[in-house]
Amino acid sequence: MSQFGPNDFYTSGPSADASYNFDVPEFGQELNFQSFDNTQPSVPPNYDAVYSNAPNPGLGGFYDPTAYSDSSFAQDKSFKQGGAAGGAATGNEFEDEPPLLEELGINPNHIFQKTLAVLNPLRGTDQQILQDTDMAGPLVFCLTLGGILLLSGKVTFSYIYGIGVMGCIFFYCLLSLMVTRSQVTFGAVASVLGYCLLPMVVLSGINILITIQGTLGLIVSGISILWCAISASKLFATAFSMDHQQLLIAYPCAVLYGGFALITIY
Repeated sequence: MSQFGPNDFYTSGPSADASYNFDVPEFGQELNFQSFDNTQPSVPPNYDAVYSNAPNPGLGGFYDPTAYSDSSFAQDKSFKQGGAAGGAATGNEFEDEPPLLEELGINPNHIFQKTLAVLNPLRGTDQQILQDTDMAGPLVFCLTLGGILLLSGKVTFSYIYGIGVMGCIFFYCLLSLMVTRSQVTFGAVASVLGYCLLPMVVLSGINILITIQGTLGLIVSGISILWCAISASKLFATAFSMDHQQLLIAYPCAVLYGGFALITIY
C-alpha cells in the first residue's frame, strides 16, 4: 500500500495545477455590494379612481360616506328587528316551559286528588290519576309516620320501609296475576299503598295523645285498618279496572296494614 500524504491531496487528480487561496481578508478592507437604482417614483395608490371605474356607478370612493345608502340602513334595521323578534320568541319558549315540580314528576293536583280519595273511600277518582307513579306523597307519609313514632320513643324507620317494600312486591305479583284488562306497574302499586298509609299516620298521632293499648286502642286500630283496606282496594279496583274483585284484594290489604298498626301500637 502506497503512502498518501496531506500534500498529495492538492497535487493529485485532474485539478492538480489549480491554486487555492486560504488567506483571511483584513477587517479594514471595504466590501463592495452591488446596488440597484430605483427609478420608479413612489406614488400612493388612488382608491377613488379604482372605485370610480367600477361597473356599478352607485359606488363612490373608498372614503365616500354616500356609499352607505338608505337601503343599507333599512337592512340593518330589519336585521335588528329580526334579532329582537328571535329574542322574544326565545323568551316565549322559556315562558311556555312546565313548572319545575311537573318536570320532576311531582304534580300537586294529583297528590291532592289521591289524598282526598284515601280520606273518602266513597269518592270517585280519575283512573289516569291513580295510574300515575307518584312517589312524593308516599315518601312524605312514611317519613311522617316514622317521625311521629320517634316522638313516642320508637325508632321504626327500618320496619316501615321493610314492610312497605315487601308489601309492594307482594301486591305487584298478586295484581299481575289478577288483572287482565290493563297493565300493572310497580310504581302505581307502590303509590297507592303509600297513600293509603294516611290512616296509620292519624293513628300514630292519636297514640301520642292517649294510650291505645287497651280496648279503646283495639277499636281505633280496627277502624284504621278497615279504613286503609277499603281505600286501597277501591283505588286498586279503579286504577286497574278490577270489576267485582274489590273484596278479594281488600283482605291482603287489611293484613298489610295490620302490620303497620302493630308497629304503631306496640
